[in-house]
Amino acid sequence: MMSSKTLGRWRWVHEWSSLVCTVFLLMLCVTGLPLIFHHELEDWLEPHAPEASAPAHSAHPNAGAAPHMDEVLALVRDAYPERPVQFIAWLDEPGQFRVGLRRDATQQGQKPFALVDGVQRRITGEAYSEKDWRNGGIMSALLMLHTNMLMGQKSQLFLGAMGLLFVVSLVSGAVIYGPFMRKLPFGTVRHEKSRRAVWLDLHNLLGIAALMWMFIVGLTGAINTLDSIVFGAWQKSVTAQLKIEYADAKPTPRPEGLQRAVDKALAFLPERRVSFVAFPGSMFATPRHYAVYLQGDTTITSRLLHPVLIDAVSGELVDVGNPPWFLQALEVSRPLHFGDYGGMPMKLLWAAFDLLAIVVLGSGIYLWINRRRSKASPAPTRN
Repeated sequence: MMSSKTLGRWRWVHEWSSLVCTVFLLMLCVTGLPLIFHHELEDWLEPHAPEASAPAHSAHPNAGAAPHMDEVLALVRDAYPERPVQFIAWLDEPGQFRVGLRRDATQQGQKPFALVDGVQRRITGEAYSEKDWRNGGIMSALLMLHTNMLMGQKSQLFLGAMGLLFVVSLVSGAVIYGPFMRKLPFGTVRHEKSRRAVWLDLHNLLGIAALMWMFIVGLTGAINTLDSIVFGAWQKSVTAQLKIEYADAKPTPRPEGLQRAVDKALAFLPERRVSFVAFPGSMFATPRHYAVYLQGDTTITSRLLHPVLIDAVSGELVDVGNPPWFLQALEVSRPLHFGDYGGMPMKLLWAAFDLLAIVVLGSGIYLWINRRRSKASPAPTRN
């Protein structure tokens, strides 16, 4: 049985870890709610945005044939000669691609994505990335606020720290919940008591009901804030493994042989399919290699990316082995955090738990303020 002194320490940890992070977690829950349905909301807000902004490029005479990636690359480079390609992502519909383009900081309104129909050999439009914060629409602004409070990577890491504090508050809350519930039957809400007692019971009940969801989302959210650090660590591990100082190497200018790189990667891992290809010099590759990211076709393996490096000059394949644990942790954390791998039922479940979390966080603030006011109020005097 826990002593009163130990229980008091856990209460202190729960109170102050919650106080530090609660306002930020409330912001994350409120902004995260519409982001659960961001695909549906984007289609509703801008149903024809890509087509409306499409450059006028005619279809290739061999339209309808399977897309050759060198032709897709040439098409994009012809349309955007001053904007180097950073990566090409394979979309769910066969032959459709999203091409990441480097933006010129002096040019306003540049969209980071070109949408390409590889079957028809034409550019169908442009789009804002989910991580383009400066010129995007409502959903992009919400995602920016949710990810880094509109203030860059340092704020992103700060929110990661708040996520870890949230996990601490959940663990400490679970510890003190047991002794508290020995006094009451599970699920009791004392409506006959004061308003504060009612909200305390609701805070405890809803908190324990959503405990595992909040723990998973808080922990995976903290992990997601480390994406650039994780990929940077992976690059360093590859550099150490190959004994090549890629950090000091100059990026390969206008790399060619994209189709060759894709073919070699698929031949190496034939049971997988291409998710995206990062170009030499981009964050997700090395200055010298294409990084072809392959994924499986099951619910789990589709979220685990296996990178294969292809030398952009010689075409030599470099097997860097299975992704390190920290890269796998990042890839697994993304679908768990956003709940976007189980269709609409999963999204509705995530939304319901998000609303519960908002009530838990809001009630925690109310209970703390109410208790502070009670302590500050003078005790009634007796005549």
